[in-house]
Amino acid sequence: MALRIEAEGWLAHAGVDQWRDPATRPTALAKWRADIEAGRTWVVEEPDGRLSGTVTLAAPDTDFWSTADDLGSALYVAKLITARNARGTRLGARLLDWVSRRATDQELSWVRLDCWRSNRALQAYYLALGFEHVRTEAPPHRKSGWLAQRASAVLLHPEDVLADCPEGRWGGRQSLTPEGVG
Repeated sequence: MALRIEAEGWLAHAGVDQWRDPATRPTALAKWRADIEAGRTWVVEEPDGRLSGTVTLAAPDTDFWSTADDLGSALYVAKLITARNARGTRLGARLLDWVSRRATDQELSWVRLDCWRSNRALQAYYLALGFEHVRTEAPPHRKSGWLAQRASAVLLHPEDVLADCPEGRWGGRQSLTPEGVG
């Protein structure tokens, strides 16, 4: 949760309204806790034990994705967050490459995500990482809904994909572990 709280502060400082609605925050955090407890959330743990990133592999959000999208053909990214001190290290791109590798291993065609409709900088970031805008959905009770996908075969940094490591450490390098393990 510390990464989320740090991201909330950074977004507020940048003037982005994402994750700042006090009415929906408790529900959003409870949903994320459920993802953590269900083993769908992974963290990047540095050799010194600091957490520098997280990603959740979520079920397709049916407020946005429908059966016409062939829901079972993709892994769905949620809560991709990197620590501010990881800025410039390509950690976000490497996390998405890790998701792509998992999708490919599961013989899935796509990596999909949604993001805040008003967060143009984040949308541009995903486009720069090879995602294609699919469409924008705007259910009245949600502020997210900008939908994008990337072929699972796309790896921007194949030489530097994060390694799965249940123990939390692997050769002194960054490793990706299920939240709560290690």
